[in-house]
Amino acid sequence: MQIVFDIGIILLAYLLGSIPVGLLIVKLKTGKDVRDVESGRTGGTNAMRAAGFWAGFITAMLDILKGAVAVWLAAWLTPNHWVHVVAPLAAILGHNYSIFLPVRDERGKLVRLGGGAGGATSVGGAIGLWPGSILIILPLGMLVFFSIGIASVTTMAVAFFAIIVFAVRASQGLMPWVDVLYGVGAEILLVWALRPNIKKLFEGNERVVKVSLNGWLRARKEKKENG
Repeated sequence: MQIVFDIGIILLAYLLGSIPVGLLIVKLKTGKDVRDVESGRTGGTNAMRAAGFWAGFITAMLDILKGAVAVWLAAWLTPNHWVHVVAPLAAILGHNYSIFLPVRDERGKLVRLGGGAGGATSVGGAIGLWPGSILIILPLGMLVFFSIGIASVTTMAVAFFAIIVFAVRASQGLMPWVDVLYGVGAEILLVWALRPNIKKLFEGNERVVKVSLNGWLRARKEKKENG
């Protein structure tokens, strides 16, 4: 019976992650469908492109909350720590492949489930497992973003940072080693969701934001070449 209950918690975490926050915020603010903008994803980066900084910021914060709440809810409902680790992974899966965002072809046949890339939700999961991780992962993620300036690289980096942070703490006996598997699982989910972006990275075509050091250097180089 406990196994059935634990599976129910994981499914609930998936449904929580499936809530398309970015879609709702952009729709309320502009009337647009964020899926028709740029990457078509529902995360904070694309919400910012569709409706401005604050729409993106609020989307990112709420997506972080989805991952954290998945852990807190699981911890409240069951003592099984494995469920505490799997629940935020289910929330990431729901965010990336939302049951509420079916994509159908012209014949109405289900092709896939839409969503985001899972970066913010993965940060939330890490916070849920160890609240102090926000003081490490978030600043490092911002450093990557404002230096390299590539959203997909930043997204993959945050899960990598979670792996390192949790591994260090586990080696010191401060948290279970199973928590490291959360970081590994999150990284796999993020990399899988970002396959098109990874292809662009290798081709040298991935978007670089202008507010980053990399973007500034590129703009300066282009100005010199054109000037």
